[in-house]
Amino acid sequence: MIKKIMISTIICAIFFTGACSNQPDEQKSKLSLIKKTQPAPIEINYKRKDDSIAFQVREEVKKKDSIYDVAVLEGDHNILVSYKVKHLQRFRMKKIEKDLTKSLKKKFPDHSFIVSSDYKIFLEAIRLKEELEYDNLSNKEAKKRLNKIIKLKKEMT
Repeated sequence: MIKKIMISTIICAIFFTGACSNQPDEQKSKLSLIKKTQPAPIEINYKRKDDSIAFQVREEVKKKDSIYDVAVLEGDHNILVSYKVKHLQRFRMKKIEKDLTKSLKKKFPDHSFIVSSDYKIFLEAIRLKEELEYDNLSNKEAKKRLNKIIKLKKEMT
């Protein structure tokens, strides 16, 4: 009986200390793999709002039932679409990626898309967005980072 009480006390202590460690000022990139972040699309090349399709792409991707979070980076020539798949849909990731690429190319035929369901690519996209917002990253440096993320995606395939 005493053994059961001690074990339940230890378990309760672990839960209470884990719950108290949540910091209110954590960046989205730290929690992006766990929680739904829904970041706003990023236009690296700073087009006029009329010319930007990043918001349209984001809304198109969000319509998919198997996808629950998406990050869109729009560069000069490429649009990087990184997304997270619902847990039970993970067995169909390649099919989801293929269907998404096909539907985006059909809806926006004049643009080139790089589509990825990889968490590392998603995390790098969120980090780039945060650096653009908070660290005042230059446009040239942002383009370099976007090209680096695209290169990383192409190396994975």
